[in-house]
Amino acid sequence: MHELGLVNYVVKEVDKIAKEQGVEKVKSVTLEFGEVSGIVTSYLYDYWNWYSKKFPVFEGSKLYCEEIPAVTWCDDCKITYSTLAYGKTCPHCGSGNTWLIRGNEMRIKSVEVYDNAGSDPEESKALDAKGEYRP
Repeated sequence: MHELGLVNYVVKEVDKIAKEQGVEKVKSVTLEFGEVSGIVTSYLYDYWNWYSKKFPVFEGSKLYCEEIPAVTWCDDCKITYSTLAYGKTCPHCGSGNTWLIRGNEMRIKSVEVYDNAGSDPEESKALDAKGEYRP
């Protein structure tokens, strides 16, 4: 159930950035998370739909999720491999001297906002993870 905490964090961070940037309406938020992060996407969507309603800037906004493949590094043979397919044992040399290099993280990838609250909903722009507008 850590998904509720994640949604809480994302909504509050994006709300803070939106206020700093003078954004009145968020169109969408895209999250990236690793395939071994333990995040249940359906819970994220459910919590988003419930929690984001508490903030007027998110009214009608959408949540999008993208998965980051899990990759493990072998210290013995210096090769990466798919974590889901092979786990902690390197398929190249059989070593267990491995560590996860990608696939357990979660981050806000982008935030799409409307130009003005009263403007055409089709006209929007995006904020990057640093809260700066990008084309």
